[in-house]
Amino acid sequence: MTTKKTTATTRKKASTTKKPVRKTTTKPKVEAKPKVISQSIPDLPVNPFAYEVFDAASKQRSKGNKVKVLQKYSDPSIKALCIWNFDESVISLLPPGEVPYGTNKEDGNTTGTLSDKINDAVGKMNEMGSTSLGSQDQGRTTIRKEYTKFYNFIKGGNSELSGLRRETMFINILEGLHPLEAEILCLVKDKDLESKYNIPKEVVSQAFPDISWGGRS
Repeated sequence: MTTKKTTATTRKKASTTKKPVRKTTTKPKVEAKPKVISQSIPDLPVNPFAYEVFDAASKQRSKGNKVKVLQKYSDPSIKALCIWNFDESVISLLPPGEVPYGTNKEDGNTTGTLSDKINDAVGKMNEMGSTSLGSQDQGRTTIRKEYTKFYNFIKGGNSELSGLRRETMFINILEGLHPLEAEILCLVKDKDLESKYNIPKEVVSQAFPDISWGGRS
């Protein structure tokens, strides 16, 4: 009887003994890192227009990709534009502001501004959904071909040119360019390229470390 009672008591104690509670550790939530959307460097046509290069670089979200675009499509004409625009020692000898693009031979009065012409041309391109003007593109020159004449328009370049002759030469070049190329020249002469293209001097300096700034006039 004693043995049975003891056994029953032992069982009762065993049944009332609390089982150890396992502690569950909650792992801290790791916030998902935002996905980085990488931009690929665009493929431009062979010998692209200056406006195509600047537009492609401007649209890149990171400075690193802007640098890569400029380096991929590096050309002496692109560097010349950047130097004219960003180097404070390069002084334009052309009047600031809008450029007249035509004259009336009878009275010598200007008949409009290049800005008007550009706006009209860009409007047509928007209607077509293309930066090409179709048949109007035929026979046009490019900044790539004309950049060697830039020295005529800056201080210390060609001092033998009269002001009128210099302005006439500049207008003649503008009229032969694609409107968006002509626009770039007008921006650069006033050191105002960044008003349209998001390309700061820092990016240009990284893309073209061989450019020496200053001491040009």
